Amino acid sequence: MHQLFRLVLGQKDLSRAGDLFSLDDSEIEGSLTEALEQIKIISSSSDYQTNNNDQAVVEICITRITTAIRETESIEKHAKALVGLWDSCLEHNLRPSGKDEDTPHAKIASDIMSCILQNYNRPPVMALAIPIAVKFLHRGNKELCRNMSNYLSLAAITKADLLADHTEVIVKSILQGNAMLLRVLPAVYDKQPQPINRHLTELLALMSQLEQPEQYHLLRLLHVAAKRKQPEVVQKCIPFLIGHLKDSTHNDIILSILIEIAGYEPVALNSFLPMLKEIAERFPYLIGQMARIYGAVGHVDEERARSCLPFLVSQLASMEHSFHHILLLEIKSITDTFSSILGPQSRDIFRMSNSFTAIAKLLTRQLETTKARSDRRKPSTEIEFLEKLEEVNLTVDENEDHEKLQVKIQAFEDKINAEGSTPGSIRRYSLDQISKEERKDIRFNRSKSLALHTALTNDLSSEDGEVVESGDTRASISLSEIDPLGQGHDRSPFKGDTDGSQLINSSVSHPSIIHIESENLPETVKENYQEETPDTTSRPVEYHDKLYLHLKENLSKVKAYAVEMGKKIPVPDQCTIEGK
Repeated sequence: MHQLFRLVLGQKDLSRAGDLFSLDDSEIEGSLTEALEQIKIISSSSDYQTNNNDQAVVEICITRITTAIRETESIEKHAKALVGLWDSCLEHNLRPSGKDEDTPHAKIASDIMSCILQNYNRPPVMALAIPIAVKFLHRGNKELCRNMSNYLSLAAITKADLLADHTEVIVKSILQGNAMLLRVLPAVYDKQPQPINRHLTELLALMSQLEQPEQYHLLRLLHVAAKRKQPEVVQKCIPFLIGHLKDSTHNDIILSILIEIAGYEPVALNSFLPMLKEIAERFPYLIGQMARIYGAVGHVDEERARSCLPFLVSQLASMEHSFHHILLLEIKSITDTFSSILGPQSRDIFRMSNSFTAIAKLLTRQLETTKARSDRRKPSTEIEFLEKLEEVNLTVDENEDHEKLQVKIQAFEDKINAEGSTPGSIRRYSLDQISKEERKDIRFNRSKSLALHTALTNDLSSEDGEVVESGDTRASISLSEIDPLGQGHDRSPFKGDTDGSQLINSSVSHPSIIHIESENLPETVKENYQEETPDTTSRPVEYHDKLYLHLKENLSKVKAYAVEMGKKIPVPDQCTIEGK
């Protein structure tokens, strides 16, 4: 041991203690272990707590030693002697006095703690220090305990396995109010889950008493626990998580935990779906994560699938575009798993990717239809008829594109006239001739649609001799049904009112349609139409325009082209006009 250390510590000479700082670090580095052992002897004496001179000498020497260790980076060399002195402090009183001052041994412990645990990234040092460090957690000194918790949290980052053996002690310290150690638990859970699981209910009960960072670490612990797929943990976690989901501060990480649980235990979340729906309405930005939970529960069985789909479909119609993809994926995954829910219409519905609102409407209609089928046990053909008849609905588009539509119609009529159409060719009925009040009257209700469908299925057949199948007959037969052709020719001029154009085009091929429904139209409409429409009932084929005749003669080629293009470019079965 260096001569000056021997003098100061041997004679407890406070006047010479300050001279230690005049020595070079490298000059005294070899004497540090011996000096620490001598300090341990002095601090363990019976009169140390009352001897101010000895306390001052020890404090100065410890400060000089820890400084030299830090500067020479020789912590591993002197760690054993440091930990030995640190451990000896546990044999003495560490509780602060009435004046809230640290006891002499608490001061020694604090100085050594900072020297040792600052080297948390050195495993050999931590292996010696951690078993002693955790003992200070229950010695009644809050300040010492708080500082110790900070260092242990750092140690858990790099060497969690060293703390795992002391998990029980750490959990008890947390329950006694040392919430700072919560950040240690996620790191040690994989090594020692059982001590934490035993006290999980008590730990969750602390949530309302914790600060926001500590709450976050508790939720991180639950996330780690959820990944281990332990049923007893799931049963404790779910009610707690659902209860705190309304807190916008943590609802994102809580949903991540619930998604983890839904991946292997979806049934456990089934009873909580109404609460999740309510929260989704309050926080729309969470709908993407909610959709994944609903999707997981919907895969359990067909009954749960039917209960989850209405929520997903309703969100598809109302949510912003950024959530459409995840919603559609979940809906399609469920309906693919249980194909009986949508039946053969499933593929056609999901091909309508240009309008998520249209998809939502069709899905809602189909879900209601299948529900009615199961409740009332209707024949499938009858339900299909009702679905198709509901689509026959004349509406007039009053949006800003109406003027452009009329220009296209006029251009189309001019082109036909220029090419020399037959003298008696039928002019298309112009929507502009009907007043707004009359437009509102031109709407087929359900009873009229039924009459129209009866006329179609009983009286009509295709022009080329092919009998129209009653089960799949559309409410109208028009060129607009051949979508690829419509795309190739910059859309039909009657795109502004799809259903209306279908009815009018159908009337060309089948004048009986107009005859059946004409009595239901407003008087002004009938007068205008009679003025512009020749007697098609006597000679229905003779007065078709050139475009129709050309397409009729090449119908097989048109059909083949439509089928080929349909394979390359999926086309919606129905176009809808949104807004006004």
